[in-house]
Parts: sequence; structure tokens; C-alpha cells
Amino acid sequence: MNIIIERFNKIKLNISKTENADNTKIVAVSKTFSLSHVMPLIDHGHLHFGENKVQEADTKWTLIKKEKKSLQIHLIGKLQSNKAKKAVEIFDYIHSLDSQKLADILSKSEKEINKSVNYFIQVNIGNEKQKSGIPYNEVDAFYNYCTKEKNMKVLGLMAIPPNDNNKDKYFKSLSELNSSLALKDLSMGMSSDYMNALEHKATFLRIGSLIFGERS
Repeated sequence: MNIIIERFNKIKLNISKTENADNTKIVAVSKTFSLSHVMPLIDHGHLHFGENKVQEADTKWTLIKKEKKSLQIHLIGKLQSNKAKKAVEIFDYIHSLDSQKLADILSKSEKEINKSVNYFIQVNIGNEKQKSGIPYNEVDAFYNYCTKEKNMKVLGLMAIPPNDNNKDKYFKSLSELNSSLALKDLSMGMSSDYMNALEHKATFLRIGSLIFGERS
């Protein structure tokens, strides 16, 4: 069996032992890996893949998506407003909705090309200066703006917690905020901490190196 499929199945097995297993989706983070490297997982029937950059995703996925229409491509990296329209064309999910300016452009682009995208609001859960995201105490107002004024389909919240030993604290905090908005989906957890994230009701796990190996 292909090593990528073996690793993927091992993760699936770990997830299957958790109580939220049926509602959990793995976003296989394929950024920087060639399509040929990712292909075994596509052939295995997996549908959800994550990319960091609009241009890379466009080059890698546009053709194969015409052939395999059920593929779902997720933007998990920072989105610059000048690439927003292109992002709406390419992606099915955008995990980094992080400003009113971006919401305005994405909403306008959806109308222009008549396409609806699934969004996660990125929360700056640790109030880190170097990270983008909506401050914790402004999420409620921003969610209302996106859904009520801009008619955007927000599935849930997303965060990348600070790189310290308090990940459970941040996961718990994000999960509680997500529940307070009555949102069903929650994008958190990566290769190093996805099992912790699952304990706090994560439904979309962004897993790359554990599946595809280390990036060069």
C-alpha cells in the first residue's frame, strides 16, 4: 500500500475512536506538494484538500476539478484582498475570513460570478500582533455583519493557537465562542494537535505533514 494512504488511514483510525468521528472532515494540506504526490489520496477517494496560496491552487487544481467535480479545495492561508475574486473562483471553502474589507470584496465577487463559498471566520485567539484574525471580543459583531449584511455562508470559526503549551485552553475558548454563535463547524487542529482539537469539537482538521511527509 502507498505510504500516503497508510498514514491517512492511521489518522482516520485515530479519529474513528472519538465521539465526534462522524462529523469530522480531514482537510489534507497539499500546499507545496505536486499534484502527482497528492494523486494517490485523490485516487483513494479523498475529497478535501488545503492550499495556502491562490496562484498555486489555480495551477494545481483547476484542470483536475473539471474532471473530478466532487473535489473540495480549501484556502487555509492568508488571503490578500487583491486575490479575493480569483479565490472565489477556485476555492469551495475559505478558512481565513479576517476583515470587513475582505468580506466586502468576497461578497461582491460571489455575486459577480454567481457562486457561493463556505467560510470560516479566522479568530486571533491569542491576541498575537503578528497574526491576522478578528479579535475575540469582536467576533460576534463581525459574524453578524458577514451573515446578515453580506449574506455570506459562514460555517464556523477558525484559529491557529499560539505556539505554547496552552493549546487546550485556546481550543476550549474557540469552541465555546463557536457554540455561543450556534455554529456547527469548527476549523482547528493540525498534524501536531488534531487529537486535542477533536476533544474540543473540531470538525475540520487541517493535516499536512502527517499525511504527505515533511515539506522540503
